[in-house]
Amino acid sequence: MSAAPNSTVEELTVNYEENGILVVKELDKVILSKGAWATVMFRFQQWEPAKSAYSPDKYVIRRYRKMGGEYKQQSKFVISSAAQAEKIIEALGEWLKNAEA
Repeated sequence: MSAAPNSTVEELTVNYEENGILVVKELDKVILSKGAWATVMFRFQQWEPAKSAYSPDKYVIRRYRKMGGEYKQQSKFVISSAAQAEKIIEALGEWLKNAEA
């Protein structure tokens, strides 16, 4: 008997295939927290049929809850652009710097 899909945080992915096309292609992931609730940040690209190419890199933070031995997505936040990612980095940097003062 094999383990259920998504039974460990390491098995979680945003890869998504439809009609033989990898519509969402995971490029990287960082596990931010583990346990009954897990948080994972993914870097990915989406297939753009009109361009016959993948999009620029996108980012998403997903929260999962382990139920019945399997992680189920509970929420997500998509970082819509590199500019938005930079603003998040800048804000967190300032907050952390001020917290240390």
